[in-house]
Order: sequence, then C-alpha cells, then structure tokens
Amino acid sequence: MNIILYTKAGCPWCDEVRSLFQQKGVVFQERECRNNQANFDELVKKSGQTLTPTLDIDGEIIADTDARALSTLFKERDVPGF
Repeated sequence: MNIILYTKAGCPWCDEVRSLFQQKGVVFQERECRNNQANFDELVKKSGQTLTPTLDIDGEIIADTDARALSTLFKERDVPGF
C-alpha cells in the first residue's frame, strides 16, 4: 500500500493522523503543503481542494479526513494493526 499524507504545519488533525500512522506502524510519505508550493499544487491537482489532512492511498484520494475516520476505513479494509 502506497500512502501519501498531505499535511499543513500547525494542523491538529494532521498531527493526529501522523501520530496514528506512527503508532500503528503505517508506512507513509508526508508532503507538507503550507510551506511547499509544489506539494500544495499537487494536493489541489489530485483532490480538487485545499484542506488537510488529505491522503492518496494507491491513487484513491481521501480528502479532509481525520484519525477516527481513517481508523474506521483501515479496519474495514483489514489493514493489519487496525
């Protein structure tokens, strides 16, 4: 599973998702968007919006989510550790 996590510095929901992934051992790439225009442009191009946290999971975009919703999603998909 290839996961890209789009975040913005200072976003508490981004911090929660990052922490959840680290606790569960989920391998992901983080792309900070507030201080990196290329990452921000990529976020908008992929998702059609500017809110974070947003994920790209194997090409599937999950926009403006939170740790609780992702925990539920990963349990439903039988991702190990959830």
